[in-house]
Amino acid sequence: MPETRTSADLLSEMNDRSREVFRRVVESYLGSGVPVGSRNLTRDMSEKVSAATVRNVMQDLEYLGLLDSPHVSAGRVPTNLGLRLFVDSLLEVAPLDNADRAKLDSTLGSNERDVSSLLDAVGGALSGVTHGASLVLSPKHEAALRHIEFVSLAPERALVVLVFVDGHVENRVFTPPRGLTPSALREAANYLNSMVEGASVTELLARFRREISRNRREIDVLAASLVEQGLAVWENEGEPQERLIVRGRANLLDEGAGTEDIDRIRTLFDDLERKRDIAEFLELTEQGEGVRIFIGAENRLFSLTGSSLVVSPYMNAERKIIGAVGVIGPTRLNYGRIVPIVDYTAQLVGRILSDRQAE
Repeated sequence: MPETRTSADLLSEMNDRSREVFRRVVESYLGSGVPVGSRNLTRDMSEKVSAATVRNVMQDLEYLGLLDSPHVSAGRVPTNLGLRLFVDSLLEVAPLDNADRAKLDSTLGSNERDVSSLLDAVGGALSGVTHGASLVLSPKHEAALRHIEFVSLAPERALVVLVFVDGHVENRVFTPPRGLTPSALREAANYLNSMVEGASVTELLARFRREISRNRREIDVLAASLVEQGLAVWENEGEPQERLIVRGRANLLDEGAGTEDIDRIRTLFDDLERKRDIAEFLELTEQGEGVRIFIGAENRLFSLTGSSLVVSPYMNAERKIIGAVGVIGPTRLNYGRIVPIVDYTAQLVGRILSDRQAE
């Protein structure tokens, strides 16, 4: 089963009956944690079908990679791919329970003035309400930077160490571009450190975007006449991997025409590619979205434990993402209940920190 299949692709291959069987298997498993058999499903189906029919549907779902059999005679359980399909397409998120809301409100309504103490309270509240392990990332530091270091942890995981001029040190884990080597990370860090000059991460990213734009304009100006004369041609024009191909380079050099321009263009392309890579590193360490669910191997920090992570960023008064809260648990999480809890907690923390910022 190709791993590139999206949830939409898989869903399109399922009819109403197979979708219902799949949904009921997942919901039953998430509730009980035990494999689900065809006979039990037959009693709950919306249409009257035999256990043999349900069994055939479950076999088809297993062929699609959505279900698995722990043992030959056992029922089915959803695979990580199946859980991803369920979360993306079939999950029904319940409204936040009033009792859960009250527990979160009472805990976060303490008079703790220290941000660290407040975030400890958040972690305790999340853990208590969800009966899972909580994850709390403290507000991002926006002071001027002194030093940046990238550390390769695994082929698909890297750590950025940010050292600020006020002595604060912050570590952030991110997923680097595919195929990136540790030596490329070191080169990027060296290049960044030569340009830090007291800028924050956000300011540094803005600086790189401006330089990329300047490089792009300079390349266009230098190359325009060569292209117009038919001495050069763009390959993949407008794409990130575009390059200028010089035609009849030997003749061009013999005539002594534009050799300095060609060398300058080559240098600019190299510089542009490096700046694009570094800008991508910075964007990866800065980016954040709404509530996100990482299942099994998608969650590279905890993939060895067969766990899931439900996480949401929180924002300050300027609507900038400054931290995140989340819940870590087994893949058999009650996602429909956990998602609104994490979402509400993130909003609550952001609101409290924004209010304190305004005081």
